[in-house]
Amino acid sequence: MPQRKRSKRAPRRRGTRPARERVRSTSTVDIPAVRDGFFRDMVRGLQNGVLAVTSDGRVAVMNDIACRILAIEERPADIGRPFAAVLRSQPDVVRILASAFELSHLPNRAELRLKSSGRVIGYTLSPIRDPRGKRIGATLFFKDLTRVEQLEERERLRDRLMALGEMAAAIAHEVKNPLAGIEVMAGVLKRQLASSADAQTILNDIINEAKMANAIVQDVLEFVRPIRLEVERVSLHDVVHDAITMAESHVPRRETQVSSVLPADLPRIQGDPHQLRQVVTNLLTNAFEALGGRGRVDIKAVETVEDHGDAAQPMVILEVVDDGPGVTPEVKERMFGPFFTTKPQGTGLGLAIVRKIIDAHDGRIDVESRPGSGARFRVTLPISGSHPLFGTV
Repeated sequence: MPQRKRSKRAPRRRGTRPARERVRSTSTVDIPAVRDGFFRDMVRGLQNGVLAVTSDGRVAVMNDIACRILAIEERPADIGRPFAAVLRSQPDVVRILASAFELSHLPNRAELRLKSSGRVIGYTLSPIRDPRGKRIGATLFFKDLTRVEQLEERERLRDRLMALGEMAAAIAHEVKNPLAGIEVMAGVLKRQLASSADAQTILNDIINEAKMANAIVQDVLEFVRPIRLEVERVSLHDVVHDAITMAESHVPRRETQVSSVLPADLPRIQGDPHQLRQVVTNLLTNAFEALGGRGRVDIKAVETVEDHGDAAQPMVILEVVDDGPGVTPEVKERMFGPFFTTKPQGTGLGLAIVRKIIDAHDGRIDVESRPGSGARFRVTLPISGSHPLFGTV
């Protein structure tokens, strides 16, 4: 029988393995060893908040960004503790983490407003599984979106104001001339009927009402007109001093005590001094009206630094605090909206203009108040804004 011819194989070099064997072995090789703490340092260096919990409800990972956003003191001893105890000041976050072990589909790109601080966070909740697919924990990745939310709200307000501005300009054009005519003709009649006391009273009322209507038209135009900032380095000491004088000219404070406590080393901020003076004047005017000639108003300021996740920004917080009657939650919810007022003769544009000016300075305004407990208006402004110095925006 003819013998089968053996195929010739290339000689194998010493120290090598077949390609098939090499592929198989490299697919199962372990990750090269890294130094101790590498993954811990990686989590710490992330610009987002990271919070991981185990299936038995204990904190496994929590980086410093998460602590800052959630306003929790960073303590190494919290690792291993029940997350419900560590996050007791943030019940909404506790609820989200608890749902990670109850829901089959976890939320992705959801948003939450923290009730404790008012911050808005965007978050993703992801399961942690072992090699067999069993869920052994969950990770919450989140980012502070408060600044983004403010910018979006500012854009929405700007869109509304553009539509309102077109309408207001048309109305003002049609109304101002008749109002001026009414006031002039009433003045003529007043001179002609100088001997009639009844006519004088009626004509005075007509003139005053016409002036009030014209003031409302002017306020509406002022509110809808785009703000142009004349930006410079502003001393809040000067702003507050001038605002107190201007507010007293609008509403007599009588027995109301006014205290101003501003640090001597408070930095100058980048802004429009005239617009900022109007902000403080309007806030003081509201306080004087609420107090009715009694009580006390305290003006305070402090320098601080706000953490925006990937950057820290120096800020100044200016507070106007009164011990007046306060406001209800319903009023508090609507008080910065245009044309909302609780005053018989008010236009409802004072606080709306305040908010508009503060928005133009890249700041924000908050209010804390309860009926019978006074009101605290807090204005937060960046020391250096995004607008050009000595220019307009």
